[in-house]
Amino acid sequence: MSLFADLGMRYPIIQAPMAGVQNAELAMAVTGAGALGSLPAAMLGTAELRKALEQLAASGPGPFNINFFCHRQREPDPAEEHRWQQALAPFYAEFGVSTDAVSNGPSRAPFNAEHAAILAEFNPAVASFHFGLPAPELLARVKATGAKVFASATTVAEAKWLARHGADAIIAQGLEAGGHRGHFLNQDLSLQQGTFTLLPQIVAAVDLPIIAAGGIVDGKGIKAALALGASAVQMGTAFLCCHEATTSPLHRAALLGAHGRHTALTNLFSGRPARGIVNRLMRELGPLSALPPDFPHASGALAPLRAAAEKMGKSSFSPLWAGQNVSGCRSLAAAELISAWVAEADLA
Repeated sequence: MSLFADLGMRYPIIQAPMAGVQNAELAMAVTGAGALGSLPAAMLGTAELRKALEQLAASGPGPFNINFFCHRQREPDPAEEHRWQQALAPFYAEFGVSTDAVSNGPSRAPFNAEHAAILAEFNPAVASFHFGLPAPELLARVKATGAKVFASATTVAEAKWLARHGADAIIAQGLEAGGHRGHFLNQDLSLQQGTFTLLPQIVAAVDLPIIAAGGIVDGKGIKAALALGASAVQMGTAFLCCHEATTSPLHRAALLGAHGRHTALTNLFSGRPARGIVNRLMRELGPLSALPPDFPHASGALAPLRAAAEKMGKSSFSPLWAGQNVSGCRSLAAAELISAWVAEADLA
């Protein structure tokens, strides 16, 4: 049996973990439909994470994927913070925002010993990681729970590194994918490729199950990825408008509107490149800039500005994460989406 059948999945479909637009409800709906539901944990505090894991555990045996970030987090740099606030000062003035409302605390936490201890309590089927893998001692604790370890690669070199350092399956993240780039060996974006060029190269280079991610929004995309050697696909953007997602009305409107087709990689919202729908902040400061502080400290200065704009019905300063292909976004229950993809890809 394949790794994915061993996990209890009926279909080789993984819901991408999407912080800020989902909670445990989406993961439960996806797993209930025979795929693999995922919970993003990087932005959850300890109490929030435990509560979400209790919800998942109460819903049945799973399987579920719990996702974490593995970035190396620096302390905030006052000079960087000041430079960023100065760049945003004209927007603060326009929207009546005070710098007193700015938070300098990190918005995302890297995987740590506390996370490992919580995983040991709940024994999820899968633990997945973005930006590499945890330190060896932490990874050993994860594996001791029985969880399979998935991790993102944006290049063949990263895939080989993950295979050498303990991954059980590799997510080949193409340049089309929405949200944060998973790169960790080299930040040169010119090294990264589209899903359907990256995927067969990783399949040829690594003797592990490979999961295709980026630009796959329907059954035809699933079928194409499997034909190129993927063992499964990971889909995120196509779930953003489903009933169980917590995607905001402004974000949904952007996804379903004409300008949802224009996405770009930007570091403005977090300090690290991520793909989202182009909005005012990206147009006026340029999507990739030297202005934001190091990841993940950029979001603190934007938070009050984002809140003020959203109260006025504007998404000018909101991260509208999305992949390059938003054509699969539909206002349906997650189970209905999966059923349609299964039929279209002849997975039944």
